[in-house]
Amino acid sequence: MWVYEKKLEYPVRVYSRDLRMAKFLTAQYGGPDSELSAAIRYLNQRYTMPTPRTKALLTDIGTEEMAHWEIVGTMIYKLTRGATAEEMERAGLGGHYAQHDNALFPADANGVPWTAAYVQAHGDAVTDLHENMAAEQKARATYEHLIRLTDDPGIKDTLRFLREREVVHFQRFGEALDHVHGYMNAKKVF
Repeated sequence: MWVYEKKLEYPVRVYSRDLRMAKFLTAQYGGPDSELSAAIRYLNQRYTMPTPRTKALLTDIGTEEMAHWEIVGTMIYKLTRGATAEEMERAGLGGHYAQHDNALFPADANGVPWTAAYVQAHGDAVTDLHENMAAEQKARATYEHLIRLTDDPGIKDTLRFLREREVVHFQRFGEALDHVHGYMNAKKVF
């Protein structure tokens, strides 16, 4: 199974409270292209992958996406730690505070709760791998947008790390797609 080491995959440094940025970061915590959506998508799709190699890849990347979800959650927590109800309301987080106080809750940047409808799984390996490549590109673009929305050097550093992991995942899914095409086109001798 997995071994959980009680430290983040990448350190999260936050230099000041920023409720506005915390709100924006929820896009990657509970939005349709979030780390949560990606993790559940990949861990679910692995069952219908045709080869042990592709099953393992989806397990590995899905697990890493859970680690990224933890990183995003840590950033949000650190950016909101100690915020009062009035500060939360001024930052557009009054509804969140009313329902969750300062607790994290998987929702997008507009406060729309996470839903399993964000998870795509077709059962066709080629279709699912194309979906995964698109998901990684959407996440990469979202991280680029988030980088432009903050001045905090610690947050920028962590977001750059997460963005680069999306690029690597995109590349690995492309390799998996080539592998699946090769498997499907190979002669089967029984």
